[in-house]
Amino acid sequence: MPAYALAQVHAVEPCPDTVEYLRRIDATLDAFGGRFLVHRGKFETVEGSWGKMGLILIEFPDYRQARAWYDSPAYQDILHLRTRHMTADAILVEGVPDGYRAERSLAEH
Repeated sequence: MPAYALAQVHAVEPCPDTVEYLRRIDATLDAFGGRFLVHRGKFETVEGSWGKMGLILIEFPDYRQARAWYDSPAYQDILHLRTRHMTADAILVEGVPDGYRAERSLAEH
C-alpha cells in the first residue's frame, strides 16, 4: 500500500536556508521511491481551518519507505534548514489498498 508524508504549512521565512532545503529535498526522495503529489499550489479551505501556506504531499511505495526516507541521513542532514524557518505540522500516513471502500472502516471500530 502506498504511504504519504503530509505537511500542513503555516508559515515560511524566505531565506538562504529554505532555498537550500528546496534545492536538496528532491535528491533525498529518489532512493525511497518518493515523489511530490502536491507542493503548496492553489487551495481553498472548505471546512475548518487550514495552514495559510497550503499542503505538501509526498507519495512513497509503502510506509516502510516513507519512514526510511524521513530517518535517512540525506533527509536528516537538511531537515534543520526547514524546521528553523518553517512552521508546519507533518505526519507519515499509510494509504489504503486498491478498491478500498469507506464502509470497511465500520468493521474496524
